[in-house]
Amino acid sequence: MSANRREFIKFVVAGAVTAGCPIDLSLVAAQTGDAQKSHAADVDGEDNRICHQVRDGKVFTRPPASARHDVVIVGGGVSGLTAAYRLQHRDFLLLEKEPHWGGNAYGMEYEGSTYATGSAFLAKDEYAYHFAKEIGLEPLPVNSPDASIIRGELVPDTWGEGLSKLPYSPSVRESFKKFKKEMLAIDVEKRGKELFDKPFTDFMKGYPGEIKQWWDNFGPSNWGATSEETAAGIAILALQEMVEESRTDDRYTWPGGLGAVTKKLADILQPKCKDRMQRGATTVAVVSEKEGVQVTYTLGGELKTVAAKAVIMATPKFITRRIVEGLPEMQSEAMHQIRYIPYPVVNLIFDKPVFNHGYDTWCPGNTFTDFVVADWVIQKHPGYQQKFNILSCYTPMKEEDRGYLLNEIGARKIAANVLSDFQKLMPALNVDPVEVHIYRRGHPLYMSTPGLYTRVQPLARHPMDRVFFANTDSEGPESTTNEGIRAAQRAVKEVEMRLAGRPEPKQTAVAG
Repeated sequence: MSANRREFIKFVVAGAVTAGCPIDLSLVAAQTGDAQKSHAADVDGEDNRICHQVRDGKVFTRPPASARHDVVIVGGGVSGLTAAYRLQHRDFLLLEKEPHWGGNAYGMEYEGSTYATGSAFLAKDEYAYHFAKEIGLEPLPVNSPDASIIRGELVPDTWGEGLSKLPYSPSVRESFKKFKKEMLAIDVEKRGKELFDKPFTDFMKGYPGEIKQWWDNFGPSNWGATSEETAAGIAILALQEMVEESRTDDRYTWPGGLGAVTKKLADILQPKCKDRMQRGATTVAVVSEKEGVQVTYTLGGELKTVAAKAVIMATPKFITRRIVEGLPEMQSEAMHQIRYIPYPVVNLIFDKPVFNHGYDTWCPGNTFTDFVVADWVIQKHPGYQQKFNILSCYTPMKEEDRGYLLNEIGARKIAANVLSDFQKLMPALNVDPVEVHIYRRGHPLYMSTPGLYTRVQPLARHPMDRVFFANTDSEGPESTTNEGIRAAQRAVKEVEMRLAGRPEPKQTAVAG
């Protein structure tokens, strides 16, 4: 695509780059200071003033508690919203840094058409499927095994019948088939600990580079890591599930993805709990005391403190470890070991049909990994007419490239590269969109590295007396909406036990 053509396309940059306020707790002290001094934000749509002041060495006054609650929930993504939903019988306070609910499961609209900014689908055998039904959402079937576009050719059902149609030499195609057969023969349940403690590349030795290229494309989009840094167990399970999907696809979603779940939760909670749900509230300190927990946050430029009998941290662990005071050393170190990648989503908005050949299509060797057709699950509904063909391009990035998302120029360049690569995939896709929307996130997806699921997460999520830990990075082995919901369910159960005077047995506590 020429530069002149691109000049006429509107690029829209949205989303937060930092998911929270990583701070040094020693800076939150009972000392007098001008906590309201302005500090210009350098990220559109995100207020980083408090984070910047702490980063720059500002010392804040932690004011006395102005209110008391049974439970304070920090983080308004799917995990925090689920916890609030399960705690409706309690006096809870839900705090969310961003101006909207949903976290990484958040949908947006373009002239009435919904598109995804993150989480795409769930499986029928996951708890999230039944939870969606519980809150009044009917999951819609995908019924479309994943395809790939390789060397300009669309290969439907890549790991099913598509293996015989790969545009490679006969020997490479046979290697794909052999690799599939070997991975299907592995009993992940029996060999779980071993497989989750070693890298996926251990199973690729002797195979052609095309296999690694495909998985180096698939892995970052799903669990944040290329083959060298992927726990083998998660990748082998993923392949086994894809083979099963080629026979019966049990994935479900809604137009625009799993943002439908968080939107529904917010719609249920807000009418009766609106005064206990605060957006634009950045938590800066969680301090345990003998009879409760003090939570300090900023809202509307002012610092506030509330007291709680218990706190659920539904935030990523790289944030959690910075704002929860008194974490045991081993637990803090476990949280520190979890790595996160930047993960923007680029939505290409066309005013005519460009690609409606399958739900999720993989594109190895490009700046984006795959693209999803936003309205796929309702295209065959009676009377539905597609006004816009919106293709959500998932664009996981390397950890060291996070800085490119910090300003509009860098973000727009990423989006332009995605559009350019998309238009080169096949001649039929060399079409100009009416708009390109990039939703940027700096740390949304944790990496499923060897040892994370077996060693790191159990330490990281252990209850700390009155402080409990949720969020998708608490459960594993993969960052999904389902795991975020499950983490919330567990944390709520732990809270209820603590409030009933039956805390976690001390002998299982993490040593400091």
